[in-house]
Amino acid sequence: MPTRPGTITIAIIMGSFGSFCMARLFRSRNKKKKKDLEEARLQAFYRLENARSVSGGLAPGADGALGAAAQKPLGTLLTDVTIDKVYLWEVEHLSKWFKSEAPESLVNHMHGTNYNSAPLPKNSPTFIRALSGIATSDSEFEDNAHDATNKTHYIKLIGVNECILADIVRKPGGESMSKAFIRAGPRRKLHFNPKTVNAAIVTCGGLCPGLNNVIREITNSLTFMYGVSGKIWGIIGGYKGFYDPERPPVELTPAIVENIHHQGGTILGSSRGGFDLEKIIDFIKKKNIKQLYVIGGDGTHRGAFIIHEGCMERGMNVAVAGIPKTIDNDVDHIDRSFGFQSAVEAAQDAIRSAKTEATCNLPNGIGIVKLMGRSAGFIAAYATLGSGDVDLCLVPEVPIILDGKLGFYHI
Repeated sequence: MPTRPGTITIAIIMGSFGSFCMARLFRSRNKKKKKDLEEARLQAFYRLENARSVSGGLAPGADGALGAAAQKPLGTLLTDVTIDKVYLWEVEHLSKWFKSEAPESLVNHMHGTNYNSAPLPKNSPTFIRALSGIATSDSEFEDNAHDATNKTHYIKLIGVNECILADIVRKPGGESMSKAFIRAGPRRKLHFNPKTVNAAIVTCGGLCPGLNNVIREITNSLTFMYGVSGKIWGIIGGYKGFYDPERPPVELTPAIVENIHHQGGTILGSSRGGFDLEKIIDFIKKKNIKQLYVIGGDGTHRGAFIIHEGCMERGMNVAVAGIPKTIDNDVDHIDRSFGFQSAVEAAQDAIRSAKTEATCNLPNGIGIVKLMGRSAGFIAAYATLGSGDVDLCLVPEVPIILDGKLGFYHI
């Protein structure tokens, strides 16, 4: 039967439209199926990790084959390498002397804080995470603006006695005792109420690569991760900036610190000396500072400890946090301080230049490079190992013998 051309055209258009709709439907279904499968896997993973965190292992039959595999660790059981006593090097907590300023129901979240009636954990860490979307409105930091399940929780909250063993190397038949450090990380229970926190940041001593990064991350963490409503003050020019009228403190905001990590030095400036406890305490009282972040080396930290002691003597509920800063890498109990690697890298240029001078000045050219470090030879030692061009490295920790069979001249 003959048909009109218009009918054929309409049929073709309708057929194409139907195929397009079906393709969209299949893509939508596949996308939803993939999302549901991914969420189910995440939920299974979180249940598994929660079981590990709470019980220190897995309950029999937990999560099927995965749980069964986890119950039987791989490897050889060593009976002559054991740890049955752990002595924790505790950090004194302000809650020992002052009542917490945060409400009992205040729960720590990655995106601000929220109130939740769930009981706090005792001596075990809590592993929680919401799988729902993250709120983006300005009201997400307000009380009850969103339900707790709409928050993005920390993947891991650190338990009361979670620790890092100090004695990593263990020998067969050795002591079954070990020292341990408190593990860093977010706690579920806060000591301060973010809505009433004012903070201050000060940099002291010599310059160090990474100072602006630290200032930036402290500011952003207080603002975005803890929802601090008070002011964050940047102290200008070291300890003297607490009371110097010519260099008043500046208020730090995420907008101000957004790009400072691309700059060298410190936007706050730095200096040595200028420590005056009474004037610093007066500033803390006047600005109602609850958290003071002191970035510096060993001398700066001695000052930070004096500030802490001064606040305690006056009954002031103030947290003084010291952030180790030294390119010398001579701070106890940490493997590497920030700025150290940059200093070692910068030393390579000087060593290469010295080698060029030494090899081109005949017959016996000598290149000498003097590096920083004061009483520690970490920069010199690591720069030597990194270059491969140095014949003799002198460090303060090792006596230098020039003469005799073991002397440098003989070798």
